[in-house]
Amino acid sequence: MRANIWVAAAAAVWACSAAAQGDALATRGGWEAGVQVSTYEYEEPDFALLEGERLGVSGAYTFRGKENVHSRVEARYSYGELDYTGSGTLADVPDHLFDGRALALWEIRHGAVMWVPHAGLGFRYLYNDLRGTSSTGAIGYRRESHYFYVPLGLTLRVPMGKDWVLAPQIEYDGFVRGSQRSYLADTGLGFNDVTNEQMEGYGVRAQLAFEGPRWSFIVWTSYWDIEDSDIQPIGGGYAGLEPANTTRESGVELRYRF
Repeated sequence: MRANIWVAAAAAVWACSAAAQGDALATRGGWEAGVQVSTYEYEEPDFALLEGERLGVSGAYTFRGKENVHSRVEARYSYGELDYTGSGTLADVPDHLFDGRALALWEIRHGAVMWVPHAGLGFRYLYNDLRGTSSTGAIGYRRESHYFYVPLGLTLRVPMGKDWVLAPQIEYDGFVRGSQRSYLADTGLGFNDVTNEQMEGYGVRAQLAFEGPRWSFIVWTSYWDIEDSDIQPIGGGYAGLEPANTTRESGVELRYRF
């Protein structure tokens, strides 16, 4: 299935048509909407693994400012039915992901290319529903993650001819604060729902975009590394934490500019 996803996405590039417009290197204003597919892996080493394919949609609006400073808002929603491995196995776990960002962009033209650094604020929300009984009889529960972060990145815009632009981008996501809500009452074992605070971590992202006047094709990958949370009581004299975890996701997106 994964091979078919990448082949179909690559074929979509050749299907994109374009019409000439203005300065192709300049940041383009207005609305954008996209569809994406990705592969996803969330891991708590020695504890749990969630992996599978996701489908998603994205939207963005760019406000062109005066001179070379602009602003942009972005949002993304993604859904997958993932496979769980840990205390046994469980298939088709519903998993929802939302990511929203507000960015400021600066254009720096140097010769035939444009450098565009960006910075801003981001919020990432994840919800998965592990309710059910695994292959070993373990009882699962719902989980919610909230991340606040500061994206810092750089895009290089290089002309490709016929109004198309090659735009590689790198980004570091400084983790500000996070929380993990675990609905332990779902297990029926007498535990209380608990919220653990997460204070340390980081994310990185890289993408390669092929941009036309209307259509864009993007290949991207991202990685999050979050440290152990604090420890909170969960009832019955027990306490729990959210273990250190990593998230890897790689995907492709087809985007249209209105």
